[in-house]
Amino acid sequence: MSVLPAPQTTARRLAYAGLIPFVLGALLVWLVRAEAHPYVALALSAYAAVILSFLGGIHWGLAMRLAEQPPHVLWWGVAPSLVAWPAAVMPPDAGLVVQGLMLLVCYGVDRRLYPPLGAAGWLTLRFRLSAVAALSCFIGAAGS
Repeated sequence: MSVLPAPQTTARRLAYAGLIPFVLGALLVWLVRAEAHPYVALALSAYAAVILSFLGGIHWGLAMRLAEQPPHVLWWGVAPSLVAWPAAVMPPDAGLVVQGLMLLVCYGVDRRLYPPLGAAGWLTLRFRLSAVAALSCFIGAAGS
């Protein structure tokens, strides 16, 4: 199996830009008027669900590069979506906590799965993104 290169400048910039909705959502949950609050909380939760689904999909992409796809990688690839979906329709004070925890779980699993899949060079970026995204979810939940 080939080793993937570490994320280059464009990938890093786009990844960090992907944190903007997390940080902005967490901030706005605390700042908007009461009538706008449900929409802001829903936007943050929906974005977290999309990102969790994306994180699972990465495993399918990594597995597709292999002659034999490890079943545990494929199973894990669908798990974040299956957690994020019901969390996105829960009240935000609970759903955002579930999503924040799942972001941390995803990072923990990726620490184990990325190296044998040739993607260890992405773990530093994944840690930073996961930390900010999860913290944003927790702050958003606290403000809901």
